[in-house]
Amino acid sequence: MTAKASVHAIARKSLHQELVGRLQVLIISGDLAPGTKVPEKDLCERFNVSRTPLREALKVLASDGLVTLEPNRGAWVTRVTAGEVEEVFPVLGALEALAGELACQNITDEEIRAVRKVHDEMIVSYESGDLDGYFDLNQKIHRMILLAARNDTLTTACQALSMRLQRPRYLANMSGERWSAAVREHEKIINLLEARDGRQLGVTLAEHMKAKQNSVLRYIFAEKSSKAT
Repeated sequence: MTAKASVHAIARKSLHQELVGRLQVLIISGDLAPGTKVPEKDLCERFNVSRTPLREALKVLASDGLVTLEPNRGAWVTRVTAGEVEEVFPVLGALEALAGELACQNITDEEIRAVRKVHDEMIVSYESGDLDGYFDLNQKIHRMILLAARNDTLTTACQALSMRLQRPRYLANMSGERWSAAVREHEKIINLLEARDGRQLGVTLAEHMKAKQNSVLRYIFAEKSSKAT
């Protein structure tokens, strides 16, 4: 993932998927800020599309919780509240813990090596200060573990909840202290996956999500405080 979406017109092949992806990037990176109206006309010109495919893409983002559709008022970028974070993260943590346990039962040696490779690439991004590259690879690791669980119901539920919190999770990584802690947590996750220690991996993933929850809450409260002053 890159923080800035390309301004080039979108090729007609896979228009819908590409448009959804571009809009997701704009929201997660903050180019479309929480609480602001989605500028449909500007986006149509930017991506050289009509309003029909754009609005279809916005419906997908609404189902993911990234935007809110209001009759006669258009689409608005959803604000993530502290209450939502406190409600969603424990559920997401439980799902990720289950995914870790099942992954250790079902993952192949080749898939474990692939996860390690992505982890090593993520470390390079961390060491170079590339937050966008790090976040993209970080999310890829979680998806790989989730898919290795071999449970479609779990995958669908986990991805739906995760998408709702992409924006604050991205921003919460900007703290240097939290970022370095997250890297240490991921190293432990990979080691446990390689050892196929499903029970401990489940515990560690739940703890990892709890730490992320606390980081996101600190970000939300800090943002409110800065606006108040």
